[in-house]
Amino acid sequence: MELEEIVRYRSKLEQRKGRRNHVVEQMGEAKDKLQEVTSYLDTIDQAKTILQRAAKLTQEQLEYHISEIVSLALYTIFNDPYEFKLRFEERRGKTEADLLFVRNGDEFDPISASGGGAVDVASFALRVALWRLQNPRSRNTLVLDEPFRFLSKGLLPQASALLKKLSEKLQLQFVIVTHSLDLIEEADKVFEIENKDGISKVEEVAK
Repeated sequence: MELEEIVRYRSKLEQRKGRRNHVVEQMGEAKDKLQEVTSYLDTIDQAKTILQRAAKLTQEQLEYHISEIVSLALYTIFNDPYEFKLRFEERRGKTEADLLFVRNGDEFDPISASGGGAVDVASFALRVALWRLQNPRSRNTLVLDEPFRFLSKGLLPQASALLKKLSEKLQLQFVIVTHSLDLIEEADKVFEIENKDGISKVEEVAK
């Protein structure tokens, strides 16, 4: 074999060695990148697990606090009350809350399956529950304009007792505008407003 041919083969061999070394180097970089990506994905999975646990805990706390107040309201007013249930469901990639009434193990849609009085009481209690969950919480005063308007007259004294109970339990003040004398039975103070010739006169009523 001539020297020139040997030199040519040796040159090709060196070129191929160089290519092999480059490929080996690229494989090493790819392996490092794969490990980096794998570690990142593991971190993402761990973060996802933590977020899922936090979300579940938050949902459980929401369900407890909201259901507690709404069920208390229903039990205070009605002799055979519905229980209130808050259920979280995943729909279309989002978490939604179903508000349900429960009786004898059966679940009902409050709007279609119960009278307006029960819905009226539940919606009032939901408002109180949401106030309680605010952070930071707004001033501890709620103004109610003719509350419990769909409740039968015979149940209004129980509604008055409910307002008193929630006021004491939550340190929450209710300012109520109403024409119902039954609803103010438990009120701490009562003011009568009389309008004469476009002028309103406010006078405290002795209890």
